[in-house]
Amino acid sequence: MAQELPPVRTCIFDGTLRLLDWAELPLSLTNWKAKEKEGTHLFKNSQLLPGIEKLLNTLHTKTSPPVKLSLASSAGRELSALKTSHIPAIAFAFSDPAFHVFGDDPEMSDSRKKPEPDIFLIALKRLNEALAVSGERALEWRECLVFEDSIAGVEAARRAGMRVLWVPHPGLAEVCVGRGMDVLMGRTEEDGRVPDYGDAIEMDELVTKVADTGSLVSEDGMAEMRVSLDSFPYEWYGINTC
Repeated sequence: MAQELPPVRTCIFDGTLRLLDWAELPLSLTNWKAKEKEGTHLFKNSQLLPGIEKLLNTLHTKTSPPVKLSLASSAGRELSALKTSHIPAIAFAFSDPAFHVFGDDPEMSDSRKKPEPDIFLIALKRLNEALAVSGERALEWRECLVFEDSIAGVEAARRAGMRVLWVPHPGLAEVCVGRGMDVLMGRTEEDGRVPDYGDAIEMDELVTKVADTGSLVSEDGMAEMRVSLDSFPYEWYGINTC
C-alpha cells in the first residue's frame, strides 16, 4: 500500500519571480514573460539532447520489469505539442495520453504549479489507477525517478518525495555555479523543505559515485545533476535492461 502523501504548502508568490530573485537576474516578471514569448517560435526547431532518444527507447521497450512512463509538464498542452510533436521518439515513448499531465490539464485547475509537487503527484496517481485495474501493486513516491531541466522542477520532485535527475541547459548550469547542491537539495526557497527520506546514502559512497560518473549527487543521494544523458546508469537507479 502506498504511504500517505507528504504535506504540501500553499504558494503565495509566483514561482518564476522567486527563482529570478534567487538567481539574481535583473529581470522583472513582465520582462521575463516577454522574453519567453519572443522565443516561443524556436520550439518548432527543438531537438533532443544527446542520449535522450536511446534512453527513451530503452525505458519504453527494454526494461524488466517494464518501467512505467508518464509525461508531466508545466507547459500547456498546445505549447508542449509545439515543442515535441516533430520528435517521433517522444510520441513513441509517451504514446498513451492517459499518462500525460500538462499545466492546463483539468486536474491541475485547483493545483499548485512547480515548485509545488502537485503535477508529479497527479502523474503518479494516474499510473497507480491503471496498475490497480491490472491487479498490480501501487508505486510509492520514492520508487519514482523524475527527469528535470528546471530548478523549480527539481524542487517539485523533491517535495513529492521522488528521486530526481537534473539535466540543466548549459546557460542555467552556469548561473547555478556554486549553487548546484542547493538546487539538488531543494533549498532554492527561503522556506523550502524536503521530505524525510530516512537513511541517506553514506557520503563516502557518494564520493565514489561522483568520481565514477562525473556527476554531482545531493547530500542525501536523492538527486543528481548531469550535463548529459549519454551513458545513463540504469543499474544505479535499479533499472534492469534487457
